[in-house]
Amino acid sequence: MFAFAPCAQSVVPVAGAPDVLFPVHRIYCVGRNYAEHDLEMGGSGRGTPCFFAKPADAVVPIDCRKPAQVDYPGMTSNLQHEVELVIAIGKGGRDIAVENARSHVYGWAVGVDLTRRDLQAAAKEQRRPWTTAKGFDQSAPISWIKRVDQAPDADALDLWLYVNNEERQKGNTRSMIWSIDEVIAEISRYWELRPGDLIFTGSPAGVAAINRGDVVRAGCSGVGTIEFTLL
Repeated sequence: MFAFAPCAQSVVPVAGAPDVLFPVHRIYCVGRNYAEHDLEMGGSGRGTPCFFAKPADAVVPIDCRKPAQVDYPGMTSNLQHEVELVIAIGKGGRDIAVENARSHVYGWAVGVDLTRRDLQAAAKEQRRPWTTAKGFDQSAPISWIKRVDQAPDADALDLWLYVNNEERQKGNTRSMIWSIDEVIAEISRYWELRPGDLIFTGSPAGVAAINRGDVVRAGCSGVGTIEFTLL
């Protein structure tokens, strides 16, 4: 018996089968996984990618046919966008070998890691966690999930993001510092991956501020597109 009704399960629909829902377990994120983005964030371009997390209910599933609305969060004056390929895990495991990593993938999505950059900068300066900067409500807009057997090779996919029809980000997953398989294997060394986990794999260069009223369009070739307006 629960003390009160539990919160609804966070889910993301599966493309081509909208009645099939992917239940979100955890959201892992990879920071600075593209050399040019690492440079624009003050790194050397050769740094080791880092990991952080968002709560499962941070997801905002967006149907590519229907532009959505996302709330501008409080406690920030510098909200920034980061377009990313997202891995949807379908088979769990611990200490997964790089050569076996792809067998754990259910599908792919495109997501936008929304970041309170001013809070992140303050946390870095004070050597504190990034939770308030990365893990807030509606901080993970995401497309419907494209099953791996219906998508192209994810090792060489174009990523792009526009704000009010102006190109902000453009990149390709082949430019990742850590490959998809390496990301899966490395995360599984720290946590046991479970079916339902999502992994945001990092963002190419070009991150910048977005404001209320801005229209954000993002996509990943062969995987999906999303569009949302900041309220």
